[in-house]
Amino acid sequence: MKTEKKWFPYNKGGPQRRWYGNSEHIVNWENDGIRLQTGLDPSGTRIWAHNFNLSYIFRPSVSWGDITTRGLSGRFFGPGYLFDATGLSAFSDLQNHILIGLSLLNSSVGHTFADVLNPTLHFKSGDFSEIPLPPEIPERIPTIVQDAVTEARTDWDSFETSWDFSGLPLLRPRLNSATLEARWRNWEALCTAAIRRMQELETENNRLLITAYGLDGELSPEVPEEQITLARADARADMAAFLSYAVGCMMGRYSLDQNGLILADSRESQADHLAAYEGKVGKPVTEIQFKPDPDGILPVLDGEWFDDDIIARSREFLSVTFPESSLTENLRFIETSLGKDLRKYFCSDFYKDHLQTYKKRPIYWLVQSPNKGFSCLIYLHRYTKDTLNLVLNNYLRPYLLKLEARQRQLELDHADDSLPNKERAASRKELDKIVKVLCCANARTGNVMHSFPWPSNASNSISMMVLR
Repeated sequence: MKTEKKWFPYNKGGPQRRWYGNSEHIVNWENDGIRLQTGLDPSGTRIWAHNFNLSYIFRPSVSWGDITTRGLSGRFFGPGYLFDATGLSAFSDLQNHILIGLSLLNSSVGHTFADVLNPTLHFKSGDFSEIPLPPEIPERIPTIVQDAVTEARTDWDSFETSWDFSGLPLLRPRLNSATLEARWRNWEALCTAAIRRMQELETENNRLLITAYGLDGELSPEVPEEQITLARADARADMAAFLSYAVGCMMGRYSLDQNGLILADSRESQADHLAAYEGKVGKPVTEIQFKPDPDGILPVLDGEWFDDDIIARSREFLSVTFPESSLTENLRFIETSLGKDLRKYFCSDFYKDHLQTYKKRPIYWLVQSPNKGFSCLIYLHRYTKDTLNLVLNNYLRPYLLKLEARQRQLELDHADDSLPNKERAASRKELDKIVKVLCCANARTGNVMHSFPWPSNASNSISMMVLR
């Protein structure tokens, strides 16, 4: 089938995970992958060469990682993928054969054969082909494998890095509760039930194969819980994911009114972005439950300097997704789970978590002044030629003016002998912090434009301002 597409899914192994997942990579296969196959860059210079088994690309497969220090872990890949030597794969024209291969890879029987066939850290395609089949395959095996793949896929798609992520599980109707903590408890119970269900499926898969191979009494069918490769509920990680999704809704990447990605490509202006958002959601912005930020810029500061900063918008998100009366309780649960104040989390930890989640390929960029006195988030897919000017004129300059006004007030407070010493000391501490930011801003010329690195070239400006 001919297609005009450029980017295609690419299976290159990944961490241990059974049944489904590790779909994270894409490659340029435009014009039948001529660039990858020939190793030529656009100028005609040879820079690399890859060999592809063209008879098998894009076919459904069972795949496993090359490294087997923690045992085999097979996964099902549907049609449409390329693969390489780290995404080892086996193929068949019959769906049941793929399911049987996956059953073997994720069984105690398969692990035993792997140890015998190749007692090293690697398990190659040739080793897989040497696994003998039993005289008769139990009829229930394909059904067990399909159920296990479904469970693993549901788990994989619960996180926003999945290509098929549709929405945050904590906000699904089936987990409906009046508070965030109650919803999280329901999510915890759901995760525990999924792990128990997977244990049952894997144990039954082991039992059937052990009997089919005549190995009763030689191998145990039991599967320890720690071997189940599904996500566990974790309050800290789940609250970080909740806030990440909230930021996605603020940026227009996601919407409470429509599942899946909303804005994930580039346009000329913010007006074009918002028009596209309305078209994707099917409602005007005025009717949206939680409205996206008009300019795609979120101040991340250590105080309430803007009405639309990331803390104010987070509170608004909580008020929309839960009864407003539970706002205080929900904030308490978030901060307890994170181990720190919400503002401190956004100022110090959010971007680190974001870089870890997206493996150092962030979709939200943290723009900062050199001394980190000013910070804001911008969304990669809503970046336009005007974005940095908006940061400068709508946020940075007003912020410095507000700091100057606050500085004058603090100087008066500090000089006021009628105030308690504790209040005067607090004023002195805040004043020192503000003076440090302002001194950096005005160190050279007193001109805001010159005190921060804003080159005329926008791409250079981003690279200099992004937190690495």
